[in-house]
Amino acid sequence: MMSDLIAASINLLKELIQIPSFSKEEAGTADRIERFFNEQGIRCYRQLNNIWVFNKHVDKNKPTILLNSHHDTVKPNTGYTRDPFKAEIADGKLYGLGSNDAGGPLVSLLAAFLHFYPKSNLTYNLCFAATAEEEISGRNGIELILPLIGPLDFAIVGEPTEMQLAIAEKGLMVLDCTAHGTSGHAAREEGDNAIYKALVDIEWFRTFKFPKESAVFGPVKMSVTMIQAGAQHNVVPATCSFVVDVRTTDAYTNEEVLAIIRQHVSSDVQARSTRLNPSSIAVEHPFVQGGLALGRKTYGSPTMSDQALIPVASLKIGPGDSARSHSADEFIYISEIEEGIKLYIALLERYKVNRL
Repeated sequence: MMSDLIAASINLLKELIQIPSFSKEEAGTADRIERFFNEQGIRCYRQLNNIWVFNKHVDKNKPTILLNSHHDTVKPNTGYTRDPFKAEIADGKLYGLGSNDAGGPLVSLLAAFLHFYPKSNLTYNLCFAATAEEEISGRNGIELILPLIGPLDFAIVGEPTEMQLAIAEKGLMVLDCTAHGTSGHAAREEGDNAIYKALVDIEWFRTFKFPKESAVFGPVKMSVTMIQAGAQHNVVPATCSFVVDVRTTDAYTNEEVLAIIRQHVSSDVQARSTRLNPSSIAVEHPFVQGGLALGRKTYGSPTMSDQALIPVASLKIGPGDSARSHSADEFIYISEIEEGIKLYIALLERYKVNRL
């Protein structure tokens, strides 16, 4: 019954809130989620602190939909007035660290999975994965287990979006750039000042417009955020280092953006990572169309999630409000969880019909 699913989800979330699960320290919540599935008689797979399960009647000839959310949290900020690890319900709100990001989406997706788990007439397989290290984009989270899960057709990523359809998400690259010159005495016409060389490149980062723009986000955004050069006032510096924050869009892959940058600047450019790619899904995708038919709206999300690491079409959607994420006295409304469960089920039901 729906009421039982909702009650079980809220009870599990209350338990998870009371178990500290900072990124890389999620063993306790992973244990509880694993035990939850064991109690349900559902075969469970685990790799480090990642847990995943499949529906009862898996058919290798059918496509697989991934239902994914994370159970790690950031550390509580100093503004908390409540115990972040005490799950309390007051005025229709469930308080506690990770309640909104992303405990509510996690247990709502889990409830939807349980709803479909025993059904034998699905037109797709379902894999539910509760993963680690999302808050730090770590390598021991979703990225670690994707090869173990197998081929995927589509993914639903549970994050607080007020159950609206985040059809695109920006990517991220952090670039370490170094301009090279020649040192010399500042009092004489000696040396080749690396700062001046860096300024040319910095001006390029400030003014360059990429030819393609995202229909959702507009242009790629590049911001020089740090600069360092010189050791003493009377020596022309031989090197000047600066850092660039690049927010990529679905118009380019990170590798494409990096290649364009290297073509235009003289500084050495090294990306700390190109893993965190932008993501998007076509509005014409049947799952998005199903959401629109149910009164949901599409938008582009400026915040990152594990979508960046999932190499198939994906949609970010979940109960809760992103504005509450990482905030003091974090909470999610009980009604939001109820709505999330019902909408996830309705969306998957529509998708099943659309695939017939």
